Amino acid sequence: MWGAAAKKGSGSAASGVPAPPARIKLLIVDDSNIVRRRIERSQQFEELRVVGTAGNGVDALAIFAKTDPDVVTMDLTMPMMDGIECIARMVELKPTVRILVISALADKATAVEAMEKGANGFLNKPFTDRQLNEAIDELIR
Repeated sequence: MWGAAAKKGSGSAASGVPAPPARIKLLIVDDSNIVRRRIERSQQFEELRVVGTAGNGVDALAIFAKTDPDVVTMDLTMPMMDGIECIARMVELKPTVRILVISALADKATAVEAMEKGANGFLNKPFTDRQLNEAIDELIR
């Protein structure tokens, strides 16, 4: 939706040029650099802007506090602080954050625990680009 900026009387609406799409800030958290890069490359949403990547929950929380992301992709098995604890802390800091868990841990109990802590979706590894984009789409729409 581009109308919000135009309704507020932005200069671009007056010139007849549509305002750019709203930016949704994305934080990618996974201990695998390969997976972090893949998520960054594979997501196909113009409105998503990657504001940071982290390889563990401790770094993720520091970046989260500095960048205030709207959406987070979160691995569960990471060093220093796991994804379950990190999800709980992020939701405490920003209850409106949308979190997509991306994990090889496919057991139902782990997925339920992540959702109870505040995650909004779950995607199993390995995943296709299409599966990733469908999961992100559900999160941001």
